[in-house]
Amino acid sequence: MYIFKQTKLILLFNLIFFASISYCQTNTFKVALDAGHGDHDFGAVYNGHVEKNIALAIVLKVGKILEENSKIDVIYTRKTDVFIDLIERANIANRADANIFVSIHCNANRNTVADGTETYVMGMTKVASNLEAAKKENAVITLEKDYKQKYEGFDPNSPETMIGMTLMQEEYLDNSISLASKVEEAFESLGKKIRGGGVKQAPYMVLHKAYMPRILIETGFISNPIEGAILDSEEGQNDIAKAVADAIISYKKEYFGNGNEEPINDKPSQRIIDKPSKDTSNNSLKTIDTQVIKKEPILKEELKGIIFKVQLSASVKKLELTPKNFKGLDEVSISQTNSLYKYMYGETSDYEKAKILLKEAKSKGYKSAYLIAFKEGKSISIKEALR
Repeated sequence: MYIFKQTKLILLFNLIFFASISYCQTNTFKVALDAGHGDHDFGAVYNGHVEKNIALAIVLKVGKILEENSKIDVIYTRKTDVFIDLIERANIANRADANIFVSIHCNANRNTVADGTETYVMGMTKVASNLEAAKKENAVITLEKDYKQKYEGFDPNSPETMIGMTLMQEEYLDNSISLASKVEEAFESLGKKIRGGGVKQAPYMVLHKAYMPRILIETGFISNPIEGAILDSEEGQNDIAKAVADAIISYKKEYFGNGNEEPINDKPSQRIIDKPSKDTSNNSLKTIDTQVIKKEPILKEELKGIIFKVQLSASVKKLELTPKNFKGLDEVSISQTNSLYKYMYGETSDYEKAKILLKEAKSKGYKSAYLIAFKEGKSISIKEALR
């Protein structure tokens, strides 16, 4: 009888132990890290500096920093010198149900004076330099077998042909811009030059196929003798890796909490909180918060025409709309999408005035702030608003 009871206790302990492990795993923040190029695809090569090696070294360093946080799970598209198809890189992140996708590269230019970093989000653009950058990275698909069948309808020499393909850029655009802005802010703190003065959009195939907030980082120009040497040095890679990791952790804290409260690891449009309910997704005995907060209209008032606002931040926490909570800024409004609260500053139908409002917000310390637009109360892209 004693042995029987002891056996039951052991089985119960094991059940609780493995259930707790499973529970912790479901609440991790998943980061997919992609080191550009690999194997026979060297990327850019200048003065002995090889892009595929530098990108991998930085990714492994970023991953090592993130893995020190028990609430972060890192997924790598490659950890060695191997060639991975562009679609497969995105699919690795998709299969892992990653919360964000970060692809790391190095830039190059025949003009060896060119320097600085660039951070891209997925989007269509008519800016020649952005298209040229995308064309350079998308050309990798020509090294893949049967690429014409695999990417039917897409010409790597003409990124605009991606317009005809199914795009999911809008669903994650705000979050992608927020993450990219945090990376640029971290680079600025290192004294690095931010080319173009802000986040850029370009039709990168590797971003197009990743269904989550995603960014592509050009960490600097290996064609520049000074910057190339920094990128290929242990110290330079450590600095860049820390900046990228800090930006990712900052994004996690803003959108998913700091780990002290119950983590929320679903995508922004699916986050859930508050009401206890049984979760049988992995047959473990646990309860999680599962009441879906109803989606409210982005703007409560009826607005006519085009309206621009400055998005200051987004958080799972609801703040009182007083200047003391927003670094002295007044005229702050709030919108709610599921459990995500978005805080916006100002309101104008004049794009030039909107840029002044953005400048003011950044001067107050909101370095990651950016413009958003609405038409008759519905969110639209800035490009559509200007059109």
